[in-house]
Amino acid sequence: MDGATTLGFISVLPPLIAIVLAFWTRDTILSLGIACVVGVLLAGEGLLGFPNLMKESLGNTSFSWIFLLEIFIGVLIAFFQRTGAIQSFADAIGKRQASRKRIGVTTWFMGLFVFFSDYFSPVFVGSTMRKVTDKVKISREKLAYICDSTSAPVSVIVPITGWAVFISGLLIGLGPIQTETDALAVFTKAIPFNFYAVLSVLLVGLIASGMIKDFGPMRKAEERAQREGKLIRDGSTPLISKELTNIEPYFKDKLLSIVWNFFLPVLLIITIAVGTYIGLGSAKTMEAFLAAAIFLGIVMRVQGIPVKDIMETALNGIKGIMPAIMILVFAYTINALSEQMGTATYLIETTESWLNPGLLPAITFLLAAVIAFSTGTSWGTFGIMIPIAVPIAIGFAGGDINTVVLATIAAVAGGGVFGDHCSPLSDTTILASTGAAVDHIDHVRTQIPYAILVGIIGLVLYLGLGLFGA
Repeated sequence: MDGATTLGFISVLPPLIAIVLAFWTRDTILSLGIACVVGVLLAGEGLLGFPNLMKESLGNTSFSWIFLLEIFIGVLIAFFQRTGAIQSFADAIGKRQASRKRIGVTTWFMGLFVFFSDYFSPVFVGSTMRKVTDKVKISREKLAYICDSTSAPVSVIVPITGWAVFISGLLIGLGPIQTETDALAVFTKAIPFNFYAVLSVLLVGLIASGMIKDFGPMRKAEERAQREGKLIRDGSTPLISKELTNIEPYFKDKLLSIVWNFFLPVLLIITIAVGTYIGLGSAKTMEAFLAAAIFLGIVMRVQGIPVKDIMETALNGIKGIMPAIMILVFAYTINALSEQMGTATYLIETTESWLNPGLLPAITFLLAAVIAFSTGTSWGTFGIMIPIAVPIAIGFAGGDINTVVLATIAAVAGGGVFGDHCSPLSDTTILASTGAAVDHIDHVRTQIPYAILVGIIGLVLYLGLGLFGA
């Protein structure tokens, strides 16, 4: 089926079924699988359309990249635990007798620091801070929220990330934006108008510090953790399996060097990711994790851990990360199905007639959020929305770059992240659940009220900006 065509309202049903079933059954993998089968039947492809769809959606470099990234992340987390590195890190912070608020704020700061990759940030922050937050009885849902809301929202408002490069690249050739320099300058000017991302990051800090009290399902999760000591809900299924979370340090009578087993591998990841971004224009995150895993494997052998044990630990890391990989498999499959059925095209066609200068930023924000929520991809949303919404804004501005144009660019970026935060299909949301070792749907349920609150504030600001700035 041609992606430029659409099956109309039918095209919205597969992602809608997946999301409704996920919240109802609390089984994301089953829900996504059912939605994919229903989708191919609705598209008239028959039952054989399902395996064919999986081959098409998974047999590409995009999925291979994130698949390998997850594998290397699982191996590295397993190595961290087998060497006792995470235990040492937790003990080092625990000696300071930090309060829940201080630990929460520290976790928030770590997320802000690791701004260069939205894939690395939630997994790194979640896996390294999990034992620390567990000690002070911060629920895993709260940890996942902090990790998730300091990953993509930070990456999309820093002009030296892959997000900035991608969005700037989409702007080249639109109206007066003719060069990479022009595009990056316009993107940078639009950052203050990215209300959702900016406010999301601020809200996390206020929630973590206790200046704003938890509300909704998150409040219940925090009360459960503090009063009952239950960091996860009874009957929940953490996105990292026991093969990974139950790994004990090899040397039980001594702790190995935290410098060699933790700080140097992390420094290696940061150096490679940032260095390749500066030198090549693209952060090689997957290669960075591979290098760190190999480095730490060699260090483990030098420290006296047998090769057989190192390999078993690596395999346990791969097994432990498989629940997250399975969700990603079906998420990529349903995203490909949505593209084939023309979900985004249908959503755009139903709203085109409403567009005017005053409502453009607000409608753009809403539409980007709906597309990202339905497809689970913010970058895909950017690729769809920027070539449509920005030329319209430039046309309304008479060919200039005015406030409405900047607000529209920011609305696409912020709306994509907003939809991502509310969607169980989002890869970054999945990675946040993985890093925090929490049930994926529990993370989404507890995060949605915060995302909606910030989304409503952002929408009101876009309405005001569009009406008074047009």
